Amino acid sequence: MAERAGERGQALLLLVAALCAALIAAFVLGGIARGLGSQGRDQQAADLAALAGARSMRASYDRLFEPAFAGGAPNPRHLDRSAYLAAARARALAVARLNGARRVEVAFPDGASFAPTRVRVTVADPAVVALGGQRRSADVRAVAEAQLAPGAVASLAASGAGDYRGPLAYRQGKPMRPDVALAFDRMAAVAARDGVSLIVVSGFRSDAEQARLFAAHPDPRWVAPPGRSLHRLGTELDLGPASAYTWLAANAPKFHFVQRYSWEPWHYGYTLDAGSTSVGYGGDGRGGVPSFVPAAFAAPIAAAAQRWNVSAALLAAQLYAESGFNPAAVSPAGAEGIAQFMPGTARALGLGDPFDASKAIDAQGRLMRDLLRRFGSVPLALAAYNAGPGAVAACGCVPPYPETQAYVARILGLLRGAGDSAGLATGLDVRLIG
Repeated sequence: MAERAGERGQALLLLVAALCAALIAAFVLGGIARGLGSQGRDQQAADLAALAGARSMRASYDRLFEPAFAGGAPNPRHLDRSAYLAAARARALAVARLNGARRVEVAFPDGASFAPTRVRVTVADPAVVALGGQRRSADVRAVAEAQLAPGAVASLAASGAGDYRGPLAYRQGKPMRPDVALAFDRMAAVAARDGVSLIVVSGFRSDAEQARLFAAHPDPRWVAPPGRSLHRLGTELDLGPASAYTWLAANAPKFHFVQRYSWEPWHYGYTLDAGSTSVGYGGDGRGGVPSFVPAAFAAPIAAAAQRWNVSAALLAAQLYAESGFNPAAVSPAGAEGIAQFMPGTARALGLGDPFDASKAIDAQGRLMRDLLRRFGSVPLALAAYNAGPGAVAACGCVPPYPETQAYVARILGLLRGAGDSAGLATGLDVRLIG
């Protein structure tokens, strides 16, 4: 009996010890949970503050590119970079504090550029954890980063300049530009000799027709929304049958047709005479040389624009973003000259001296002409210039690289500020990136 009583006593002690341990664990976990809850609130405050700062930047972004003077007087639309950043910082701080944050830092990772697009918010409030009746603080940092990025304008479809308004030719009852029809005739004749009979499934489609198609099949991966389909330009053909896809992939480029989308083996676009006019850029495809261009480079930019049928404003905005019109510029990555060509790219374009500004600008015009033909979109061509065409082709988008997103956004902003924004009016999105 004594042994049993001893066993019951030991069991009771073990039970009491287990209950105490459970109570202590619950107390500790409760304290930690309160600390984690505090961290969660800090992260929410950082996220909301970063988004607010980026929205402030978006609201005034175009004003960075307005001329400081208009008609000899200060231009009230112009906003200098320090005021632009100060407004974004004030907005981010205000939103962070409205959400309970006390120790807040606001920084701009690309603040040294001429048109910053990124804002980072750090909330460093101490998290208080209650342990064993004592309150202990732990340093917890919540960080969020947001940026301006190209929006819907950066899809593989062109945007904004309206339907093709010229004459139409018909093949198999489908409308297309006359030069496209002649190129198709040449391609179809060679295909027939190879035993392949090409069928034109679709050609030119107006925005009204595209709206009806999209209403019936509202999936933008397969049917572009009205106003953003390349078929509206008269350069695009949907071809069949499926048995012809292999032949088209191997032979269509010989006739200046390019497969626009890797996931649509039937969709081919004609690339000759398809500079920036044909991809919704507006104007005559070349445009005037903007006033912000230094006089020494106005003539080479105009000449390259005329030669390669690419907007002079687009070329000028790129040069501003690439080098600030500095013919001797060398980047940390090794890009050289006013147009910032990597040595391999310069060689591929036949550019022997990237520090020769006139020759580099001509090579830049040629490369942009080629990229516009390939991707059918100004934002995508810009992204390919910065990140490489492979990265753009892989996703059919502006790749999610902060540098490339900011590069495209800056140039589109500069174009709008320079008054040369036809077809690029969809603006910039605000995105939380970290």
